[in-house]
Amino acid sequence: MAWFFADTVITTENYTLTGEDASHIARSLRMKIGETLTLCTPDGRRHDCEITEITRDEVTVRIIESTVCEQEPTVRISLFIALMKGDKIDDVIQKAVELGVHDITPFLSARCISRPDEKSLAKKQQRWQKIADNAASQSRRGILPRVNPCIDIADIPQAAKACERSVVFYECGGEPLKTLIEPTAGSLALITGAEGGFEEAEIELLKEAGIKVATLGKRILRAQTAPIAAISAAMLLTGNLE
Repeated sequence: MAWFFADTVITTENYTLTGEDASHIARSLRMKIGETLTLCTPDGRRHDCEITEITRDEVTVRIIESTVCEQEPTVRISLFIALMKGDKIDDVIQKAVELGVHDITPFLSARCISRPDEKSLAKKQQRWQKIADNAASQSRRGILPRVNPCIDIADIPQAAKACERSVVFYECGGEPLKTLIEPTAGSLALITGAEGGFEEAEIELLKEAGIKVATLGKRILRAQTAPIAAISAAMLLTGNLE
């Protein structure tokens, strides 16, 4: 069943999709009146719907059944990833959303090779959000994970303060992840570095803010591999890969 997202809570029997979603339904998927699709809403519910009307710019559906969306993991993961060269971060965002992250925040650290200006970052953020939206639809997420504006590494402690536990993955070693993440964890901030890793002073800064330092094993992982490994490990430790 085709999978879409509504930006508001649905309280009526009918709902109208517009913009890119309506165009995708009518022109790309070539769906017809009477066919069904799923809509997920910000209140964590999924709605099975039947198409009742299709025009050039709008698709109206009737709600057949509404239930709690069970696709979302029990742990809310905020991923902080250092900027990388080229389009490496595109794949990280796609896979991170598929694995279940709640939101993604790019950041600049001392060893980031990629240092786009503010205008370029704004364009990149728009592209990254579209990648996240498409990945959420493909993997049938219950929400659209947000890609936040790029920040400096020094701002991570403040950005991650709402999480129960924050962990930075350091190529020079740290604690085993299983000692840092409880199976019942409700929210986590996971932080991974750029191609050149972290400077020791940056790790000390994060440690002073209460962020734990963890290892992903004895091998050195690429910048685009580490976040996917970290998310997968966290999901496994919290029972979300069962």
